[in-house]
Amino acid sequence: MKQSVELDLDIGSEHIVIQRRYEALGAFNDPLIAVWFLIGSFFFLTDSLVESGTWLFIAGSAQLIIKPLIKLTSLIHVGKVALSNSNEG
Repeated sequence: MKQSVELDLDIGSEHIVIQRRYEALGAFNDPLIAVWFLIGSFFFLTDSLVESGTWLFIAGSAQLIIKPLIKLTSLIHVGKVALSNSNEG
């Protein structure tokens, strides 16, 4: 069994604030994805709403792309803060 080792650098309260903002953004994004797909699914039950349902599926799919971008942006942002803090010390 493979074990992973996590390295957590303490770069102060700025790190916590940045990380929590990105986590909040992700927490807001995830339920919206579910809402678009759920409503879109119901729209597929009625012929007149199929086109609207398709657009909701497209919106949900776009937000699925945004999800890893939020994580990547968070990692880059925190990395820059860590780098600037290490250069100050």
